Amino acid sequence: MTQPAPDTATVTLAHGNGGRLMRQLIESVFVRQLGNPWLAPLSDAAVLPAATEEDQELVFTSDGVTVQPLFFAGGDIGSLAVHGTVNDLAVAGAMPRYLSVNAFLEEGLALEQLERIVESLAAAARACDVQVVAGDTKVLPRGLCGGLYFGVSGIGMRPRGLALGLDAIRPGDAVLVSGPVGDHGIAVMLAREEFGLSGTLASDSASVVPLTQALLEMPGLRFMRDPTRGGLATVLHEVIHATGQGVTLEEARLPIRGSVRSACDMLGYDPLYIACEGRVVAIVAEDQADEALHRWQSLPQGRGAQRIGTLDPHHDRLLLVNEWGGERLLQELEDDPLPRIC
Repeated sequence: MTQPAPDTATVTLAHGNGGRLMRQLIESVFVRQLGNPWLAPLSDAAVLPAATEEDQELVFTSDGVTVQPLFFAGGDIGSLAVHGTVNDLAVAGAMPRYLSVNAFLEEGLALEQLERIVESLAAAARACDVQVVAGDTKVLPRGLCGGLYFGVSGIGMRPRGLALGLDAIRPGDAVLVSGPVGDHGIAVMLAREEFGLSGTLASDSASVVPLTQALLEMPGLRFMRDPTRGGLATVLHEVIHATGQGVTLEEARLPIRGSVRSACDMLGYDPLYIACEGRVVAIVAEDQADEALHRWQSLPQGRGAQRIGTLDPHHDRLLLVNEWGGERLLQELEDDPLPRIC
């Protein structure tokens, strides 16, 4: 009996069987959008130019990317996959160079949606000046995947011997954030339309490379991190656990958009725990905080940057202090505070 032709408007299990349809899907969508000398012709591994710079060292990262819905104001899962991985390299002090992208497709995903997502992924990679040099696709039966997941690995190069990390933090250091927090998480929740809310807020999903490179030559730069899942407060709790020092935040200096505050007030969330996808938390020496802030605020990506707090060796908690001197203890997360958004 002749088998019916597969539905070519959506992803089918046949697209993951290693045969003709899988090859056609990879060539017509992924290679067409992402093609470069290392990705095509297709092979199981990419042979990359050797890193010959004696003053540089290799940095590697890997990330899993899920979001619902797949499209939201300010981005989609494709651009998010690039930005998330690029930013993990950037806050480690690296200049991103190469990505490997694994796509997990759900049976029934519209090929038109897949095309739009991969086109967005390719545009984000070009904007970040990185090459997608390897990857894989798998098709999962209907109901086993939220439409599309990505697994992304990244390689970058950074100055050899860069003293950047939690162990470099000192008492009295200043805490900076590069812009308003909570935009991404609230934008995704609004896109879900699960709460009866609407608005024009867009995700902050973007590369943070300009922000991290602007501080990299400062001798007083101690630590950088992008506050993704768990938000700003979670990054600072990581600092507290690693250093044994407390962090005191000044509530009046926290950059939070009014629309984010309003949405959080209605939903019972705290914006300090909500994910960002285009912000940097930096800890710098006290005597260089003003210079670091000036460097950020001179960039389009850092116009909303603020100094928000200080490392305090006299306690080991995360304290939020208001303009009248009142204190609120910000606890470490125990459960997911909101529907998963990254």
